[in-house]
Amino acid sequence: MNPLLSTAPLPLFDQIHPEHVAPAIETLLAKASEALETVTTPTFPSQWEAIARELDVATEKLGIAWGAVSHLKSVADTPELRAAYNAMLPSVTDFWTRLGADERLFAKYKAIDVQTLNTEQRQAHKNAIRNFVLGGADLAGAQRERFAAIQDQQAALGQKFSENTLDATDAFSYYATAPEMAGVPEDVQQAALAAAQADGKEGYKLTLKMPCYLPVMQFAHSSDLRATLYRAFVTRASDQADAATQKYDNTQGIRDILSLRQEEAALLGYPNFGALSLVPKMASSPEAVISFLRDLGAKARPFAEQDLADMRTFARQHLQLTDPQAWDWPYIGEKLKEARYAFSEQEVKQYFTFPKVLAGLFKIAETLFDLVITRDRAPVWNANVEFYRIERAGPQGLQLVGQFYLDPTARNGKRGGAWMDEVVTRWLRPDTQQVQTPVAQLVCNFADGVEVDGKKQPALLSHDDVITLFHEFGHGLHHMLTQVNEHDVSGISGVEWDAVELPSQFMENFCWEWNVLRHMTSHVQTGEPLPRALFDKMVAARNFQSGLQTLRQIEFALFDMLLHTSHNPQDDFLPLLNQVRAEVAVVHPPQWNRAAHTFSHIFAGGYAAGYYSYKWAEVLSADAYAAFEETAGPDGLPNLETGRKYRQAILEAGGSRPAMESFKAFRGREPTLDALLRHQGMAS
Repeated sequence: MNPLLSTAPLPLFDQIHPEHVAPAIETLLAKASEALETVTTPTFPSQWEAIARELDVATEKLGIAWGAVSHLKSVADTPELRAAYNAMLPSVTDFWTRLGADERLFAKYKAIDVQTLNTEQRQAHKNAIRNFVLGGADLAGAQRERFAAIQDQQAALGQKFSENTLDATDAFSYYATAPEMAGVPEDVQQAALAAAQADGKEGYKLTLKMPCYLPVMQFAHSSDLRATLYRAFVTRASDQADAATQKYDNTQGIRDILSLRQEEAALLGYPNFGALSLVPKMASSPEAVISFLRDLGAKARPFAEQDLADMRTFARQHLQLTDPQAWDWPYIGEKLKEARYAFSEQEVKQYFTFPKVLAGLFKIAETLFDLVITRDRAPVWNANVEFYRIERAGPQGLQLVGQFYLDPTARNGKRGGAWMDEVVTRWLRPDTQQVQTPVAQLVCNFADGVEVDGKKQPALLSHDDVITLFHEFGHGLHHMLTQVNEHDVSGISGVEWDAVELPSQFMENFCWEWNVLRHMTSHVQTGEPLPRALFDKMVAARNFQSGLQTLRQIEFALFDMLLHTSHNPQDDFLPLLNQVRAEVAVVHPPQWNRAAHTFSHIFAGGYAAGYYSYKWAEVLSADAYAAFEETAGPDGLPNLETGRKYRQAILEAGGSRPAMESFKAFRGREPTLDALLRHQGMAS
C-alpha cells in the first residue's frame, strides 16, 4: 500500500506522506544493493544489456521514488517531510557513492566489448567509465572511505544550506501601511492585503518571495520601505540577519562545503575543485572559463558604465536622489525605463494573463516542432498543478511523445526560483523492450491571481515571467522530445552542464517576436491584445541596462570559479567576493550585503564551478537562434525546416553525442560571440 512502491506509470504525488518515505526507500535500496551484488559476481556476463536489465532497472526505481520525495520537499515542504527526507538522505547518498566507486562494477564495464554497442550505448559507456573515475572507483583503502564520507557530508551540508535559505526567506514578514504601499502595483497590493487579513493583521503583508519582493523594489515610492526589504533580503541566512533568524546562518556551512570539495578534488588528483568540475563539461580548463568571462566583461563594461551614468543623471534630475543607495537602483531603473520608453512593466503585465501566455507558448512549440499539446490527468501535489501530454502525428494517428507537470505559483513551503526536473526518462527498457515515455516537471514561482470585486482574476505575468516560463519549457522540450533510447544519454542526461542551458535560453528569444507574442496576450479587463505600439516600446527597451545585467552575471560566475580554484577554503570568502566586485562591477552593494549566503546554485544546486554555464550557453543559444533569423519568412515567421533541423540536431540527439557535435550538426560550424553581442545591443 506504499505509494512510493507503486508500479503505476506516474508517481502518486497526492498519496505520498512522510511516513511512507523510510519503508519505501529502505526497500528499494535493498533491492538495488542486491542487484549490484548480482551483476558483480564473477560469473555474471560483462554485457551492456545484461547489466542494464538487472542493475539499471533496480536503480531507476530507486531514483524515481527518491526523486518524488525530493520534489515534494521542494514544492510542498513540511517539518515532517523534511525530517523523513533527512533521515534517509545519508543512506541514499551512501548507496550512490558506493555504486559509483564499486571497483567490481567498474571492472565489468571495462570488460564490455564496445564493438558490440550501438552509437548511443558507446557514448553512455564512455561517460560511465569517466564517472567511475570521478566517483572514486580508482581509490582504495582509507582514501576510498574518506571519499565516501565526503559525499555524505556534502549532501547533508547542501541540504542544510537549502533549508536555511528557505526558512530564512519564509521567516520574514513586514506589515506595511497604506501610505508605504504607494506606487506598488494594484495586484501586488491586493495579494498583500489578503495575506495580512489571513494572518489577522492590519495593513499589507510583504514577504521576500519574488512575486512580492521585486515589485516593491521596483515600484514602491518609499525609499525606507525598499531599504527595509532590501536589508532583509540580502542578509538572509547570514551573520548579518536579525537576531531571530541568525540560526539560519550559512557562513560555516559554506566554508565546510568548500573544504570538502577541495579535499575531494585532491583525492582524485586534481589541483582544485574547479578543474575537477570541468572534466564532464565543454570548457577545457578553469583558465579558459576565467578568460572567457573577463573577455566578455571587458566588452560589456563600457555599456554598463553608461547605464550607471544614465541612472545617476536621471535620479538627480527627476527623483531628487543625489546619493542613490543599493535599494534605490531598481526603482531608479524602472522610472528611467518608463520615462525613456514611455511604458511601465505594470502596463505590460495587464496583457499577459497566464492562460493566454500558456496557450501562446504551446502554439509556437506545436508549430515549430510538429507537436500537439493537450491537458491530461495525473495525481498532483497541489490544486494549482496542471498535467499535459505532448503528441505527434504518426502512421497510426497521434503518438505520445512526452508528458509534463506544470506548477506555476509561489506559496509557503515551496522553494524560490524556477526549474525543470525529470520524473521519468525516455528509455528502451531492457526488462520489457518497450520505449518509456519521458515525463518532466516544470516549476515556477509566479504570483497567483487575485480577487477583484469578488471574482478571481487570472494570474498576471510580467514579461520577465513570460521569459522564465519559455526558459523552463525549453528545458522540458530537451528532456521530452529526445529520440534517444539509452537511459543515461537520453534527453538532458549526459549533456555537458555548460550546454544544458542552450535549449532553454533558445526558447526565450521567441518572447521578443511580434508574430509569437501577439497570439499570447489578452488584457485582463478588456480582452484586447497587446498593441503593436506598446510591443515596439518593449523591443526598444529590450537591451535596457544589458551592460549592467551582463556584468552582474559575470560577477557571480567569476566569483564561483575563483572560489573553487584559487581560494583557500579556510579563509573568509567575502574578501574574494569584494575583490571580484572591484574588478567587474560598476554598482557596488553595502559591505553588509551577504548575497553569497543564499547562492543556492553553487552551494545546493549543482552549479559549483559551473555558474559560467549560463553565459556560455547564451553564446550557444544566441548563435542557434540566429539561424532562425537568417531563414525567417517575409512575414517574420520562423522557418519550419529550420525548426525541424534544430529539433533533430539538438533536442532529439540529447546527450548521445558531445554538445559541440550537435551544435555543429545544426549550424555547420562552431559558435561565435557575434550573435550574443548583437542580441544584447553590445556589438561593436
